[in-house]
Amino acid sequence: MIRTPCSVGKTGSGVSSMGGDHKVLIKNVYYMMAYAFRALKRSAMKKLAAEEFDHFHDLMAAMLAHGVAEQLKRGLYREYAVECEHLQTLRGKLELRETVQNRLRCRRQLVCEYDELSENHLFHQILKTAMLLLLKHSRVSPERGKALKQLILRFGRVDALDPFRIPWNRLHYHRYNANYEFLMNICRFIFRGLLPTTEKGNHKMASFPDDRDMSALYEKFVLEYFRFHHSDLRPAASRVAWNVDGEGSDFLPVMQTDVTLRHGGHTLIVDTKYYSRIMQERYDRRTFHSGNLYQIFTYVKNQDRHGTGNAAGLLLYARTDEAIVPDSEFTISGNKFMVKTLDLNQDFRRIAAQLDGIAESVRRSS
Repeated sequence: MIRTPCSVGKTGSGVSSMGGDHKVLIKNVYYMMAYAFRALKRSAMKKLAAEEFDHFHDLMAAMLAHGVAEQLKRGLYREYAVECEHLQTLRGKLELRETVQNRLRCRRQLVCEYDELSENHLFHQILKTAMLLLLKHSRVSPERGKALKQLILRFGRVDALDPFRIPWNRLHYHRYNANYEFLMNICRFIFRGLLPTTEKGNHKMASFPDDRDMSALYEKFVLEYFRFHHSDLRPAASRVAWNVDGEGSDFLPVMQTDVTLRHGGHTLIVDTKYYSRIMQERYDRRTFHSGNLYQIFTYVKNQDRHGTGNAAGLLLYARTDEAIVPDSEFTISGNKFMVKTLDLNQDFRRIAAQLDGIAESVRRSS
């Protein structure tokens, strides 16, 4: 059974260049980040809900400024740093060799090494570097720029970093710095999407994050939306085990879903896709991308290892400007498959309504 209606829209090339009000898309990126970074309840994010942004950089500046200001009210996290200083009295560990050299030079000072709580650590260095990077961009509004400059003054003793060499793997979170994870996620998005590139000696920045970064954000947003509003469906990025017999299964690739929803005995596997083109064209015929269909089919059939038909698959594309906008449902070998699009350039309430509809369909199926 195959039902494949397709609506017709404007032609174009990419998700980021969709028709409509560009401000709406930028505002929806804010909502997506609020869900993806689990920051909906933060006062800094709530304040931004009523604001409008003409440019993506301005949104990033506002999010970072509000987030840093909120952290300053809480108090800055400090880490122990090793200090070495020439002192009149002993403090910490005595550096014997350097002290003897001082004595030989007729200096009556001890060279001491000690630990001291400092604000000059990696978390703050990343924050300062991100704020400095945003200040270089002309599309950050004067209001945001002023706020960032005032905040940077609070980090006067903090070193800036090379934005191309951020050691993200050195960030470790615990109960004393857990609030910084939200800020680091914003900074990571800024660095990955807005890093300047040098062309003929000029510094340029992208006007919008590239598809790789938006794809990761889109996937995380959909998962966290279901977690926040539909926790009864046990949303998770779970793994599907291969339904195989015999040896050699250790060499099979991991099947990691973007989103898995469960209710009763029914399972829906959602595979999010953020591509510049939803359809592929061959011999003057447009079809769904075969690789995407093979992937979701494999996930569903291995999930439904007993052939009950209680597992279904959904390819959820971010809508592009292509003329064909798929809205399809079909059954293959007893399992239901759907191909849908989510228009990110519409009022967020409509986006939420469509995701809520997906959740409700899972409940009805069980």
